[in-house]
Amino acid sequence: MKLEVLEKDSFYHIYNRGINKTNIFSNDENKVYFLKQYHKYLSEKISTYAYCLLQNHFHLVIRIDGNPKEVTQSFSNFFNSYAKAYNKADNRTGSLFEKHFKRIQVDSEKYLKQLIIYVNLNPQIHFGEDFRNYSFSSYKEVMNGSNKILETDQILDHFGGKENFLEVHDIKRISLSQELTLE
Repeated sequence: MKLEVLEKDSFYHIYNRGINKTNIFSNDENKVYFLKQYHKYLSEKISTYAYCLLQNHFHLVIRIDGNPKEVTQSFSNFFNSYAKAYNKADNRTGSLFEKHFKRIQVDSEKYLKQLIIYVNLNPQIHFGEDFRNYSFSSYKEVMNGSNKILETDQILDHFGGKENFLEVHDIKRISLSQELTLE
């Protein structure tokens, strides 16, 4: 699989999972550390528009602000840093993530908004947990108005404000709940 080359000022869906679909997070402390390292290695080079950390995979929606080659290297350093710490804490060795992080360029405003909603709904999609209460997703950060990792003001601008952000997520939540009930 040929990997998408990152371009400055472009948006991307970045995601990966544990090798052989194994967990990459054993507990909430791992997720906190992952976000801390993410901020340490990448906050100066990218802007984050959505994230969700699940047991065996993660999703990020980002915009490349810095030099794309430096961003790619920073992602590599970040993943290596996290994997080494996780392996040490979990008394394991070897690769933690699948070979390369996946990246898909976002080519329209509509796709960007749909992707942000999709990433935020992941806890409900994967294990039926109400995404509004999930601690390791960007949804709560946007709703609380905090700017720990996210570009909250820019996100809300894309959705035409907080009320519309909430409304489109609720519409998707209700639709998803109905789909899951029918299965």
